[in-house]
Amino acid sequence: MRQPRIFVLDACGAAGLPYASLVARLQPMDLRVETGAGAAATAIRGDAWDLGVVTAREPAEAAGLVAALRAADPDLPLVVVDAHPTVAAARECLQAGVGDYLDLTRAEAELEDALARLLAAARRRAAEEVLRRAIERPYTFEGFLGESPAMRRVYSIIERVAASSVDVLVTGETGTGKELVARALHQRSRRAAAPFVPVDCGAIPDALMESEFFGHERGAFTGADARRMGLVEFADGGTLFLDEVGELPLALQAKLLRVLQERRVRRVGARQETSVDVRVIAATSRNLDAMVERGEFRRDLYYRINVVRIDLPPLRDRGDDIGLLAEFFANRAAQEMGKPISGLSIDAYQVLRNYRWPGNVRELQNVIRRAIAMTRSATPDVEDLPDEIVAAAGHGLPAPDGDGGFFARRAEHVAKFEKQYLGELLTRHHGDVSAAAREAKLPRGTLYRLMKSHALDGATFRTK
Repeated sequence: MRQPRIFVLDACGAAGLPYASLVARLQPMDLRVETGAGAAATAIRGDAWDLGVVTAREPAEAAGLVAALRAADPDLPLVVVDAHPTVAAARECLQAGVGDYLDLTRAEAELEDALARLLAAARRRAAEEVLRRAIERPYTFEGFLGESPAMRRVYSIIERVAASSVDVLVTGETGTGKELVARALHQRSRRAAAPFVPVDCGAIPDALMESEFFGHERGAFTGADARRMGLVEFADGGTLFLDEVGELPLALQAKLLRVLQERRVRRVGARQETSVDVRVIAATSRNLDAMVERGEFRRDLYYRINVVRIDLPPLRDRGDDIGLLAEFFANRAAQEMGKPISGLSIDAYQVLRNYRWPGNVRELQNVIRRAIAMTRSATPDVEDLPDEIVAAAGHGLPAPDGDGGFFARRAEHVAKFEKQYLGELLTRHHGDVSAAAREAKLPRGTLYRLMKSHALDGATFRTK
């Protein structure tokens, strides 16, 4: 059994409890101490801790510290140790879900029992959750649902490479579950107890990228009021997940490559480098091979992150998994909405099987939720599915005069508008996708995906 992991937010500082000696009685123990609420919230966000201990210098401070940790991890069991406890503060903390509220003067005698009791309860809840998931989701693998041959190949690769520290490239269309693959690799690795840090590479403004990735020193640039740890350093010992890695600008690609090769990072404005130990899992919905050939993605970085490659199949190629997923999403939505649903009709399933699912699993989940919300029947039918889904699946809506019907004509006009708008936008900005995205008020990754869907290449407009 692994060591219990206890996080301590010690706002009392030198006046606080001698945690290192006290908590050592519960050995073996994995203990971490922070003295500020902000640093503590950052440290626990996205990490797995069994229990948190908070010390406060005054009653008014206790509730604020608890709120900061609750915002970072709503499910973390907490014990509060107050230097000046009051009934009102105790009530407020307990109403916030704190497991115990202790008086600092008596905490050394009581904390050991409180920790042991709450850790035992946390272990019971974890075991019950594992059992519940095993009963409710019989076809699951680390968050995935499906048993098609295509997905079984994915599961097999994850099982074989998870325990190693090799870097992995995950490819697949938007909505296929690339982050689920990354989390599965992390949870099955020796790094599972360390941070998993997801980064949406297309969502960070160019001007902030270097600081976000590598951190900065105080005074490194205007607005740098305090020293800040970057995402790479924050993932030390764990896994750095670079989602849509193809969106990284070339300048940052070069700096990231050096960090991955040297395993050292230098904050903006710093003179010294810091050693880091991170496993990189990168993901993309773009064709990195083509980007390398066009000079838009560094060849050396591509080889560095592409040690093992996992290609996720689109939903349309997963066969009977569509039915399994639809049934699972329907049951979950019905439970959330309090509706007695016995499953979708055969005709509805046929529509779902015929549709191409450009948005993949994410799109299917939203369509099923909409169907459950709209239905008046215990067996949702074709009429409860969005009209555009039914039309695109070629079911239920005849096409008058062979012209494809209303929805097909509408889709044609939308596609024509998008292509014309994007062409004019990229022409104005001479192929500068970042500038075009700012004018269109779209994330750069979204603009890239729209360009790809209409076979538009920014390089073409740069030559004009």
